[in-house]
Amino acid sequence: AFLKDDPFVMFLGDNLVPDGIAAFVERFRSSRPEALILLARVQAPERFGVAELRDGQVVSLEEKPKQPKSRYAVTGLYFYDNRVVEIAKALRPSPRGELEITDVNKAYLKLGQLEVIVMGRGMAWLDTGTHESLMDAALYIQAIEKRQGLMVACPEEIAYRSGYITAEQLEKIGHSMKNGYGEYLLLLLRDKVF
Repeated sequence: AFLKDDPFVMFLGDNLVPDGIAAFVERFRSSRPEALILLARVQAPERFGVAELRDGQVVSLEEKPKQPKSRYAVTGLYFYDNRVVEIAKALRPSPRGELEITDVNKAYLKLGQLEVIVMGRGMAWLDTGTHESLMDAALYIQAIEKRQGLMVACPEEIAYRSGYITAEQLEKIGHSMKNGYGEYLLLLLRDKVF
């Protein structure tokens, strides 16, 4: 009900895209596909939904297959038109007893309305669904933040750079925090880091 007729992005909470999703959102806005998914090449595809590609197009999707047809995992970042609500209502539990997002993507694939972006070299997607992958993600983020002095996924910084809050609002928030996080927000205003 809250979606009305609007398209939307669904971003699973155990996924990280350190470089942000702005470029993917812009592609979704500009090309207006019915559904858009991101794929990333992974070492252990059997842990994920897997896409089989032919000529850059998805030809099949499987959820956590024992014998994956490719190494391309479907990331936890999905872009859908509003029709996804009806598609989701029609889902039935899988043999695992769960409603699968892969089945939503299969419905769009069957309609010929599923677009894909394959994340290439230099693009990072981190899934934190296991203890080991959570530690890997934490170390990756720590390395970026220490090396560059920039925070990854800082909501106030994103809001400020996107024009959702003003410099004055950012300054007020920064002063309200008596810690390194607040200092970082104030630094954004002083250094004009982009």
